[in-house]
Amino acid sequence: MHGTQSKRDLAFEYQAQIPILRPSIHARRANITVKFQDIYGFTVEGNVDDVNVLNEVREKVRQQGRVWWALEASKGANWYLETHVSSTLKSSLKFTALVNQITLKRLIRKGIPPNLRPKVWFAMSGAAKKKSTVPESYYNDLTTAVVDKVTPATKQIDHDLPRTFPGHPWLDTPEGHAALRRVLVGYSFRDSDVGYCQGLNYVAALLLLVMKTEEDAFWMLAVLLENVLVSDCYTNNLSGCHVEQRVFKDLLAKKCPRIAAHLEELEFDVSLVCTEWFLCLFSKSLPSETTLRVWDVLFYEGAKVLFHAALAIFKMKEEELLMANHVGDVINIIQRTTHHLFDPDELLTVAFDKIGFMTTTTISKQRKKQEPAVMAELDQRLRRLNPNGDEK
Repeated sequence: MHGTQSKRDLAFEYQAQIPILRPSIHARRANITVKFQDIYGFTVEGNVDDVNVLNEVREKVRQQGRVWWALEASKGANWYLETHVSSTLKSSLKFTALVNQITLKRLIRKGIPPNLRPKVWFAMSGAAKKKSTVPESYYNDLTTAVVDKVTPATKQIDHDLPRTFPGHPWLDTPEGHAALRRVLVGYSFRDSDVGYCQGLNYVAALLLLVMKTEEDAFWMLAVLLENVLVSDCYTNNLSGCHVEQRVFKDLLAKKCPRIAAHLEELEFDVSLVCTEWFLCLFSKSLPSETTLRVWDVLFYEGAKVLFHAALAIFKMKEEELLMANHVGDVINIIQRTTHHLFDPDELLTVAFDKIGFMTTTTISKQRKKQEPAVMAELDQRLRRLNPNGDEK
């Protein structure tokens, strides 16, 4: 892995990586801001209440870890792969697969333990299958072949490297920058239609922190862009991202009509907050463990979870948002909420229990409905461009 393993091994020592946070006596006596590092090395700012929430979350992670290990012991190390219900299976095996499928969905929504995430993600997302279709040397050959290539994508990547989670103890080092660059540049040559889009740097960086190897992070990025997310999210005109925002606006009107009506009165454009959510998959907005809990479901159930999570953020602050009088007030409420969502269960409980059921088919129909309007708008914008490429 080009030497990137050693510094991150500490982050995957399961028992050691989840210490109880103990703010100083002065911090406990006064409601002041304290700084500490989370289990993925990010510096977190919060008050003592936030620290208490994080300690509770870390205890839940330990408990969930014991559940997963017990299942591994009783069902086998790769039991979660035996969830495909096929008509060709014998009835007893079919029943076992169905039970495993239901169990797995519930478990994933409660969170995959950090030390099992790399293995479970890689298997369940389809990344392992995708990797198996090419020669073993594919990633090394690709990164070696493009190491000295210069393209608009590589220039933008080099520009964004130092701006990707600055201050992180591994990502913001020459070693971390080099690993992130190889993953991003490699993928930009694998898929020239996507190339590189700002936002992917944050996604790939978080994948590097979670996965055991740089190569596995590359394949997780590949399956994410090629299979999990809607197409064209990261192409030059970001048409897919524009579609997602329109779909979200429609869903907000259906699932949270009071909020949607009030935001309409304020002339608040949801893209002011949602663009970053959909491009960075919440990695810049939510605390790391909360983001990764959303990703746990994303890699198993698909992109619909992004809408569940986005709607939940608005729903959680419904009464406060209805009191907002200005666009700036809405942005402040949303940003304050996301930055302090240290308890993933708080978000996901609302996302799945209070937002209501949404099928992938329903989302797909909404996308098809919005695509013509988005493409017409983008075409109109393109026609307004002058010869210098600037919009009139």
